[in-house]
Amino acid sequence: MTDIPVIRLRPKSKPQAIRHGFPWVFADEAVLDRRTRNLLAGGFALLEDPERRPMALVTVNPNSKIVARVMDADPQAVIDTEWLKVRLARALAMRQRLYGAPFYRLIHAEADGLPGLVIDRFGETAVMQPNAAWADVMAEQIADALVQVTGVSRVILNGQGRARGLEGLDERMEVLRGSAPDQPVPVQMNGATYLADVMGGQKTGLFFDQRPNHAFTQQLVKDARVLDVFSHVGGFGLAALAAGAKAATCVDGSAPALELAKGGAQAMGMADRLDLVQSDAFKAMERMAEEGQQFDVVICDPPAFAPSKPALEAGLRAYERVAKLAAPLVAPGGYLVLCSCSHAADLTQFRNVSARGIGRGGRRPVLIHTGQAGPDHPTLPQLAETGYLKALFFRLDG
Repeated sequence: MTDIPVIRLRPKSKPQAIRHGFPWVFADEAVLDRRTRNLLAGGFALLEDPERRPMALVTVNPNSKIVARVMDADPQAVIDTEWLKVRLARALAMRQRLYGAPFYRLIHAEADGLPGLVIDRFGETAVMQPNAAWADVMAEQIADALVQVTGVSRVILNGQGRARGLEGLDERMEVLRGSAPDQPVPVQMNGATYLADVMGGQKTGLFFDQRPNHAFTQQLVKDARVLDVFSHVGGFGLAALAAGAKAATCVDGSAPALELAKGGAQAMGMADRLDLVQSDAFKAMERMAEEGQQFDVVICDPPAFAPSKPALEAGLRAYERVAKLAAPLVAPGGYLVLCSCSHAADLTQFRNVSARGIGRGGRRPVLIHTGQAGPDHPTLPQLAETGYLKALFFRLDG
């Protein structure tokens, strides 16, 4: 790579963090003069420490608070299709060792060495979310590498979501390889059948991250009445039916998501044991409590109420309210599962507000298990944001 621009850390920055694996350089840590501010978003640069010593090859985005992301510890690296294929092949080898079927998160951004890029695989279909400028610029090359490494026949670019806005990227949805599917993609997971709307659903169409928490829940649901609140396409509810639950009720505000849950239950031959409630989740829980309804297992898997630090206080209050409303719906000796996918709320904070909410709901909790995302969502130890998912399993005795 010749004539590559240089971006330099400020004297008071902490270059040792980069050397020890931290993958980001924030705008206030770099020398941002007129030259660096005019660098092409998504381009590449040589990162130097304050003494002008080369540190890494980075991708830059002057429009983002994260002005640089480490691409390769080798300053001489060349980011091209062959480089992408090496990273993809490494990620694929781990997933193939973990899973017997090609349904998983293939690339989990920084933790898989491809910063800001998410790729979920649904058999012959791959859905990519380029949430960093470099991945948006190189989308075609990523698609080429994906096809060559994995053999998928369809690559969809889902360029939507909050993360792209933070990078200054426009929303877009494109089919890069193959043709758009004419129906949802069936996914087998934990014995259940899910339908993924890879063109119009949330994120990439299905959440693979809850797979181990679905599996743990399945140990609790034999002959049980199950309530799945914020159910999306029936994640916990369908897993419960597959494990022998007597009945499952899915509550969600999205009619299309509930239709996909219904389709999954039909594919499993269990539609008669599934009840669908389209409603605001908070109002539905309030109404169920007023009616005296109770369930053996209640799961609440809401959207990210605290996606950023400024939203943390309000988000924690929302999680506490979920716990307060859900607790009375659990039958004596039953189980309550509370989940958070908020980056800003750490495990201790989420556990504390959940316990307080349960107490305010008039119940006494015992924590029996703490879950996280599956191994296809690896965590970069230096970057807490990659370990975002938390699932708390409580038994409610009182």
